[in-house]
Amino acid sequence: MLQLAATEIEREAAAKEVEKQNYLAEHCPPLSLPGSMQELQELCKKLHAKIESVDEERYDTEVKLQKTNKELEDLSQKLFDLRGKFKRPPLRRVRMSADAMLRALLGSKHKVCMDLRANLKQVKKEDTEKVLLPSPLCPCRSWPLFFGTHASLCDRQG
Repeated sequence: MLQLAATEIEREAAAKEVEKQNYLAEHCPPLSLPGSMQELQELCKKLHAKIESVDEERYDTEVKLQKTNKELEDLSQKLFDLRGKFKRPPLRRVRMSADAMLRALLGSKHKVCMDLRANLKQVKKEDTEKVLLPSPLCPCRSWPLFFGTHASLCDRQG
């Protein structure tokens, strides 16, 4: 099994090499270097002219590509504007106290302390117990009085 795979790989490599040679023979003619200095200079001039033309084409296609990309961005922005859907950037949570925020906005002018916790009323535990009064119950002591259905059905009316 491994021998079959190895021979198959060798055949594929040989086929690729033959294909490469055929492509080079078709598209790249063999280079014939002239013997005299004048002919070499003419060959160099031809090659430079070809290089310049290829560079011009490359530059033109790059400019055209940039232009189309810019048009695509503009059209996509117009599309978002028309739809009314905008991409909202992710907002970061800023942990800043009111004092720090006022200092940042007003600078050294800020003299007022905005400690909101200091202004809160202190509630003692005894006060909270007084607030929580038991609700009045039905005479049967099973339901609060605000449940009118039970109060009307209860036979122990007070």
